[in-house]
Amino acid sequence: MRRRPPAVALALGIALALLAATPALAAGYRYWSFWDGAAGGRWSYATQGPSMARPADGTVQGFRFSVSKDAAAQAAQPRTAADFEAVCGATAPAEGRKRVALVIDFGVPADAPAGDAPPEAAPRTACAQVAPDATTAEALASVAKPLRYNSAALLCAISGYPKQGCGDQVADTSAAPEASAPTQSSSAESGGGPSAGLLAGVAAVAALAAAGIWQSRRRTR
Repeated sequence: MRRRPPAVALALGIALALLAATPALAAGYRYWSFWDGAAGGRWSYATQGPSMARPADGTVQGFRFSVSKDAAAQAAQPRTAADFEAVCGATAPAEGRKRVALVIDFGVPADAPAGDAPPEAAPRTACAQVAPDATTAEALASVAKPLRYNSAALLCAISGYPKQGCGDQVADTSAAPEASAPTQSSSAESGGGPSAGLLAGVAAVAALAAAGIWQSRRRTR
């Protein structure tokens, strides 16, 4: 049997290794996602964590517990519209304080960890009245204790839910309910499978291997 040249064999080996290391589907995670209220009652995935964000008076902030494949592209949004007046309209302004409308959606039973359940079926709303420089995390703590964080400051639990775990990986999210896609990116770009850059690299290596095989055959004719 004719042996492949070393360069060809190496290129083929790299291509196969890259393909073997690429998962067919990205794993999902069970976590609290954080959202900014937008015009028209819409939600947009927050670009800062709650411990960094300092919302202005009249802001709406949302939290949703769910299983999602990707933090931005397929995270489930809060099931209540981002409506400041609906949440804080009955709370009078106070000097030296700001009002932040909070929507806390504990999600659906299918997304709960084993042995746990959402404490409330419908999303909870609360109007936090806090200091002007307070963060969203501080506003949340004023109305929804106890909160739980991990060593990396990731929000793990709101009002004690869930009891355990923090951003746990979930093997199969194909049946996860209500996974809606916000505007930042599509699942094809982030989280649904191998990245475009990796696929392009595999294609380039495969093309190099094919070219090497062709050159080898030309020399042996």
